Amino acid sequence: MTLSESTIYDVTHLLDGTVLLLSFALLYQRRLFGVLSAFALQSLVLALAAAWQAFANDAPHLYITAGIALFFKTIIIPLALHRIVVNLGIHREVETALGIGATLIVGASLAALAIVLVLPVTAASVALTRENLALSLSVVLLGLLMMITRRNAVTQVVGFMSLENGLLLAAVGVRGMPFVVEISAAFAVMVAFIIFGVFFFQIRERFDTLDVSYVERFRGERH
Repeated sequence: MTLSESTIYDVTHLLDGTVLLLSFALLYQRRLFGVLSAFALQSLVLALAAAWQAFANDAPHLYITAGIALFFKTIIIPLALHRIVVNLGIHREVETALGIGATLIVGASLAALAIVLVLPVTAASVALTRENLALSLSVVLLGLLMMITRRNAVTQVVGFMSLENGLLLAAVGVRGMPFVVEISAAFAVMVAFIIFGVFFFQIRERFDTLDVSYVERFRGERH
């Protein structure tokens, strides 16, 4: 089946834009379970974007990337984080260092900054590649913003993995990206998730909370 350039452009743009939109949804969420659901949905759309690139560009290896994103980031990781929240009895309201409204305004500014930075630099590239990189950088910056403005360790980990979703979105959208890079990125996420899981339990055991503001105020050993 031969696809027209306009169809490839429209579907790719729709999927990439939805991933960015769900980054804003992550910033808007006020409850942990809402954050986890939004992240799972973002990862699902990312998997669809990878599968679409595999189909449109005749790149079968991207189906593996899509499968990794679907299995681990859409199902396994959100369910594991959900179980951690329940088992540790974590406070389920999202603790923020900046108000939701102010965070969204900063997020919109960062997305605009990403467009301003990327489009001139990639002027020699095709429009689809330029816009893919601009949207991907926006997702990366919004993930970083989430890590900065959220006090709970669970939401900070979700912010980190949303940031990685932006990197993976850029990887699948650029033709000729080596498969080893995509696999390495997925492996890095799994290693980071295991490390952060151990980190959660250590903080919970030591401080009886996952609010990192308590960790910042803690000095020396408790007696």
